[in-house]
Amino acid sequence: MKNIAVLILAFGCCVCQVAAEENNDTLSLTSISQTLGVVGEKVANMAEKITLLESKLQNSEGEVLELQSLTAGKPQVAFSAALMDSGSGNIGPFNTNTPLKYKKVFSNTGNGYNPSTGIFTALVSGTYFFRFSMHNSHVANSVVSLMKNTERLVSVWDTSGNDSNDMGSNAVVIALQVGDSVFVELQANREVYDDIMHYNTFTGFLLFAA
Repeated sequence: MKNIAVLILAFGCCVCQVAAEENNDTLSLTSISQTLGVVGEKVANMAEKITLLESKLQNSEGEVLELQSLTAGKPQVAFSAALMDSGSGNIGPFNTNTPLKYKKVFSNTGNGYNPSTGIFTALVSGTYFFRFSMHNSHVANSVVSLMKNTERLVSVWDTSGNDSNDMGSNAVVIALQVGDSVFVELQANREVYDDIMHYNTFTGFLLFAA
């Protein structure tokens, strides 16, 4: 009887130990599962952030390549034009101040100059150089001015004298913002003369970007 009791007690202890071990294993698996879940969530978040960063990087690289293709790595703005594309004669007089339309375009890098209007529009903020020339024939009755938007910058004129075929020029270095306009304006009741020799010219270029 005593031996049977000992066996029963021993068997009970074994059963309890197995149950405890199984319980511990269950707790361990649950803990590992929870930990793996947290790690998986963090990995998913990191993968999402990496995907977003890659997308932004690709967009940035695309914009850089586009700018480089347009400007060869830096802004390039320059134009030069003469008043008449063909023929000869006087331009003016007009009743009001009128922008001169320089139709013979020698160069127009950046396409800032519009020969249909005679107006250069800044597409890049920076410091620019502009020069223009004026020529008249037979009648000394010329006044032209370089304009920045509505501001008169510099002028050339010849309104008296007995000689003919007078000519003058002027130039300026100015700062422009994107959207600013620069043009040569013929004053009211004045005129200039041009022919295929291209005496009247309008030139400008970007010295350096802002």
